[in-house]
Amino acid sequence: MRGLYRGIPRLTPVQLRVTAVLVAAASVAMECVNIWVTAQLPQPFYTPLPFAPEDVAGAAFPVLGALLVFHRPRLVIGWLLCLGGLCSALNSLTVNLALLDTAREWMVLPEVVRTVAGVSWKLTILFLAVLLPLLYPDGKPPSPRWRALVWGSVAVLAADVLVTDLMPLAGQRYASAPHPLRFSLDMLTNAMMILAFASMAARFRRAGREERGQIVWTLAAIATVIVPWVVGNPVWWLASFTIPLVPIAITFSVLRHRLYGIDTLITRTLVGAGLVGVIGGVYVAVGTASSLFLSDVDRIGGLVAALCAGAFFHPMRRVLQRGADRLLYGGRGDPVALAAELGRRLQRTDPEGGLAAALEVLRDGLAVTGTGVRFQGGWPEESTVGTLEEVTRDIRLVWHGEPVGRLLIGPPGARRLPAAHNERVITALTPYVADAAHAVRLVGALRRSRERIVTTREEERRRLRRDLHDGLGQSLSGMAMSINAARLSLRASPETAERMLGELRSGMDGVTSDIRHLVYGLRPPALDDLGLAGAVAEMAGPGVAVEVRGELPGLPAATEVAAYRIAQEALTNARKHAGAAATVRVSLERGEDDLSIRVSDDGVGVPSGRRSGVGLASMRERAAELGGTCVITTPPEGGTVVEAMLPVKLNVEI
Repeated sequence: MRGLYRGIPRLTPVQLRVTAVLVAAASVAMECVNIWVTAQLPQPFYTPLPFAPEDVAGAAFPVLGALLVFHRPRLVIGWLLCLGGLCSALNSLTVNLALLDTAREWMVLPEVVRTVAGVSWKLTILFLAVLLPLLYPDGKPPSPRWRALVWGSVAVLAADVLVTDLMPLAGQRYASAPHPLRFSLDMLTNAMMILAFASMAARFRRAGREERGQIVWTLAAIATVIVPWVVGNPVWWLASFTIPLVPIAITFSVLRHRLYGIDTLITRTLVGAGLVGVIGGVYVAVGTASSLFLSDVDRIGGLVAALCAGAFFHPMRRVLQRGADRLLYGGRGDPVALAAELGRRLQRTDPEGGLAAALEVLRDGLAVTGTGVRFQGGWPEESTVGTLEEVTRDIRLVWHGEPVGRLLIGPPGARRLPAAHNERVITALTPYVADAAHAVRLVGALRRSRERIVTTREEERRRLRRDLHDGLGQSLSGMAMSINAARLSLRASPETAERMLGELRSGMDGVTSDIRHLVYGLRPPALDDLGLAGAVAEMAGPGVAVEVRGELPGLPAATEVAAYRIAQEALTNARKHAGAAATVRVSLERGEDDLSIRVSDDGVGVPSGRRSGVGLASMRERAAELGGTCVITTPPEGGTVVEAMLPVKLNVEI
């Protein structure tokens, strides 16, 4: 929006922020002094509280104004809050000092203190009751015609200050009795305030949806102050609890489009103000009742009032917290609460359902039309919750350094009030989404691995059946026919029978070789003859150092075969690609729960960007079949390291 910045002095943003903080600090300091001064005075008749509504305004307006200035240094609205609150604090302090000076009959304060009280009150009216509604929310009047009201208000209040405060004699006379000039100035001041608030109605009629929302929330907060004021003395003191809602509404409405950390502060302020109001009301009510019925034991009455007020604290805090969250977020609360809710839902669902739960909580927390995850590599299929026709945010999902996919967020949906906490919700829930997406990928990979295992097993059975039927079966059938032919020709032609039996003996050697080949394909015989360590040492040859730590006997057969095949493939790759002068080492170490196989060389290493071949993929698959891992790396000093971890206690169902 244009026109936000008005004629603030040419100071740097840092200087402006420091100035606003100093103004807020000075206001709070004056209110702290004012608390002590008020404690020395008799209790006012119009409030049971130890402070007045002006005191609350003197603290709330400058603090929230400084917050607004801190994020928007040159926006005039924040400076009006700061200066108006400062003048209110100054007015409360000087008025109470004057009352204390009169009550104690000190008569030591100069007349200028009373003059400061009057001037500060006129400035409070100018800043908060005229300029603030006239310039809210964009820092300029609704139209150029309203500028006359600005200068007219300045002129009327300046005349009021001149007549009432800067002319001591006239000020004393008018203070003691009505005067036509003073009455006229008061009426003009009230008219200026009414016109200033009327400007908000004129602005509302021409404003867009977003600006109307800003005006409505501020008017609602102002109404909570006006209602007790109109009712009068019996309930006017309740405005002490509703006055902070005005700067809160203004600050939130101005910053909610650009500031994503203000919502927590506003929520806590709303809850705190509500708690003060409820606890104070309960305490006053119980204290009043005890003074009527327990006048002789007032200490017990005070204790009862405190206990009753304390009993209301926790239930009211929860109710007010939910109400503030619903007001700000349209039914959704703090991002931490969303994360806690998601954690509970993830505990009750399977991995695939966990991703849907994470996306649903994220969609509800952001109030968008839909959310989804597009997985790395295109599998599994994209998971979506809601309607994701348009993607407004695309966030990279990473699980422990491993890219998982992309988080897709749709456009905002219909809600009462746009959330100011979107970035914090995304930051809080994205790790959960990444974990859930990684779990889905793991489940998919496990399912694909099991399918490959089953497929490989059936293919192996088919190969064995084919080899037994077409190879060994045909050979045995031929041998049976040769035996019958030799038996028939044994008497008629012994030489022929001898020749046929010799051929049969050679055929039996071939059958034995085929059977040995089939058996070797199922399990390397060296594992049964030499054990895993001996079989690996025999396969590695004399030029490879094999180191064994731990007791290797007693390993599951599947673990032995996988370890042997992984070592075999790693040694083959080392001989092919590491280089002629490379030194190769093999290490086998059995732990309590796993077996470690490490094959390293100091060769040329794996080139960067090289795609994994069949050998590298087979090593990883063999380890994954048993629930283990296999990692191929290139250390900084060069060479290649193949390290596999295989479980020694298997519980694999196929």
